[in-house]
Amino acid sequence: MSADPRGTHVTQTRAGWLFVSPALGLIGVFFVVPVVVGLLLSFTDFDIYALGDPSVARIVGVRNYAQIVSDREFWGALRNTLTFVLGGGPLSVLASLGAALLVNARLVRFKSVLRVALFSPVVTTLVAVAIVWRYLYHPHYGLIDFALRGLGLPAVDWLGDPHWAMPAIILFSVWKNFGYNMLIFVAGLQNIPEEQYEAARIDGAGGWARFRHITVPGLGPTFLLVGVLTMIGQFQLFAEPYVMTAGGPLRSTVSLILLMYEQGFRWWRLGYAAAIAFILLAIVLVATLVQMRLQRLERR
Repeated sequence: MSADPRGTHVTQTRAGWLFVSPALGLIGVFFVVPVVVGLLLSFTDFDIYALGDPSVARIVGVRNYAQIVSDREFWGALRNTLTFVLGGGPLSVLASLGAALLVNARLVRFKSVLRVALFSPVVTTLVAVAIVWRYLYHPHYGLIDFALRGLGLPAVDWLGDPHWAMPAIILFSVWKNFGYNMLIFVAGLQNIPEEQYEAARIDGAGGWARFRHITVPGLGPTFLLVGVLTMIGQFQLFAEPYVMTAGGPLRSTVSLILLMYEQGFRWWRLGYAAAIAFILLAIVLVATLVQMRLQRLERR
């Protein structure tokens, strides 16, 4: 006698929910609940006094958001964050792609060792390497300015000049993070059929033509993934300016996350900080949707 297909399906569905329920519970406790609480917090004036007595907190509606819109420091932090995203994001993707092409090339030996070497900055402690880079950027004793003076160029106060502090942080961030995306690009390159390159070589296509017409289209989904992940990571700029410049000089490296941290944990304006967090969330969501939309248009 054959088993009832409908009963088997119900049993499998229940078993599936049983297996995923611990993970869903953890996601709900450590992600969904904090997000909902943070959203509610953004509509209050919750501060240090409310920590001792929550009844002191008052619901202020959208007042926090209205204050943010008129806050010059918020717009400065947004400008700094967008500079980091638009400057460091493409540079990080290009560095990752170049490194992936290098370690995936046929003529390169010891590929595994090279991958480990290029990936090692990702697994290093950010605070430790940021301190090392502070010494590299030192205007009198740093190796970078020593090399510039050796070339007959003037030394640059990298972290003390408002015009150079953000480019210096971008350079450090690219070095620190490009190895992760490199591995994703390597996986994407290995999924492109080698027969396409062989056919292109037989037809007389050069290296640039093969890269343009085979590699780039073949990496389309990989570019979307790397672009979204990189953009989200760039918007979360915090540790680099916090350790290297503390937001200076002249607030030229204050990011939205750093501003949120200062408002929430230095001035204890937790409701205001929560509002900044959700504005940043909205910006990231819009930017992600735009990237996905552009990717769909390119496929057409």
